[in-house]
Amino acid sequence: MRETTLLCKGTLYIVSAPSGAGKTSLVTALVENNPEVVLSVSHTTRTPRPGEVNGQHYHFCDAQTFLTMIEDGAFLEHARVFDHFYGTSLAAVETFLERGLDVILEIDWQGAAQVRRALPDAQSIFILPPSRQTLQARLQGRGQDDPAVIARRLSEAVKEMRQYTAFDYLVVNDDFAQALAQLQTIFTANRLRLLPQRQKYKGLLDALLADDA
Repeated sequence: MRETTLLCKGTLYIVSAPSGAGKTSLVTALVENNPEVVLSVSHTTRTPRPGEVNGQHYHFCDAQTFLTMIEDGAFLEHARVFDHFYGTSLAAVETFLERGLDVILEIDWQGAAQVRRALPDAQSIFILPPSRQTLQARLQGRGQDDPAVIARRLSEAVKEMRQYTAFDYLVVNDDFAQALAQLQTIFTANRLRLLPQRQKYKGLLDALLADDA
């Protein structure tokens, strides 16, 4: 018998971490391996780093445009981080979720708190480095920031890491492959919950449970 597949609204995921914990690399690998998962592209007022593409890595805009978007209620969340603004488009997130896609918000703990207040059903994941020494080495290895900026990021990282208790899941990025597998497990398990499975396999369930004629 042919199965009927219904569109199930996707799940919103918040992924946060201190700068240098490897969050972006993990999320990128996860999205590449899961066609049903998309990354929400944030707006920011900071300048692009080498290799970053507007519309792919971020939507880059000036401060006045960003402030106007805040006034218009265009953001699901927004925050100021290291003297720059970051924000998530509400319309873009809603569109993806209605299409049945899981959406990742790669945001800091301030934005995560805003999203949890607005959407309590969102799933939140915090990624930690295995040590402060590893975090410092990763920040220095990127070669994108001067020593003063790196020192500031390390100082802020301790404050950020104290926020881990507000999240649903905790992943330590020591071994990249293992951390990615753990992240994948979270997404797979949520996809196997009763509601999405019941909607996905409605035709099968109706056939299995039908009264005999």
